[in-house]
Amino acid sequence: DFLFFWGAVFLITTTLVALLKKESKELTPTKEETKGITDTYRLLFSIIKMPAVLTFCLLILTAKVGFSAADAVTGLKLVEEGVPKEHLALLAVPMVPLQIILPLIISKYTAGPQPLNTFYKAMPFRLLLGLEFAFLVWWTPTVKHEGGFPIYYYIVVLLSYALHQITLYSMYVAIMAFNAKVSDPLIGGTYMTLLNTVSNLGGNWPSTVALWLVDPLTVKECAGAQDQTCGTAAAAEV
Repeated sequence: DFLFFWGAVFLITTTLVALLKKESKELTPTKEETKGITDTYRLLFSIIKMPAVLTFCLLILTAKVGFSAADAVTGLKLVEEGVPKEHLALLAVPMVPLQIILPLIISKYTAGPQPLNTFYKAMPFRLLLGLEFAFLVWWTPTVKHEGGFPIYYYIVVLLSYALHQITLYSMYVAIMAFNAKVSDPLIGGTYMTLLNTVSNLGGNWPSTVALWLVDPLTVKECAGAQDQTCGTAAAAEV
């Protein structure tokens, strides 16, 4: 139902944009920077070789390492500890209005000459929330009872997710604002696509590595099997 509703919203809004939005009549720049795919990639390579762009790419590719594990693994660990997947999915519903409102609020603080300041200010709070998520996973088994989990537990999870969304969107909107600000208007689409691709990659590779490291770094104990650490999948199966 959730997917069906938002699918319908996407269809309606994109159709309205197609029917009602008119193209700007303003004159476009006469200078054409790119003529085809080959020229576009040559331009991308020339952009990425710039020292400032290289420094920014290094920053954005490593900035999310500190909270990648908390972001990628927390939900899986809560399910592993017995929290129903359906309940966690329901908690995403009240996040939707927050996700709509947050960019509107945060954009006021990223509209100035230094949008990355918001990114830097949000990072320590997001790192602290990673510790809070770890505590949440540790606390989950202690509040579980035969009937499931108490209401106050879900309230704590919901508040944790809400605070996490605030820090996440503060960093996300700040990066988008910065990318838009520094992109050359003549090649804005190409420039923005390059920076946004690097930004997306900087969020995805740490999460992938974190998920891959979960098993090797998990300490397990085997009940009733002497001299077995259950450190590997094969040992745990035995």
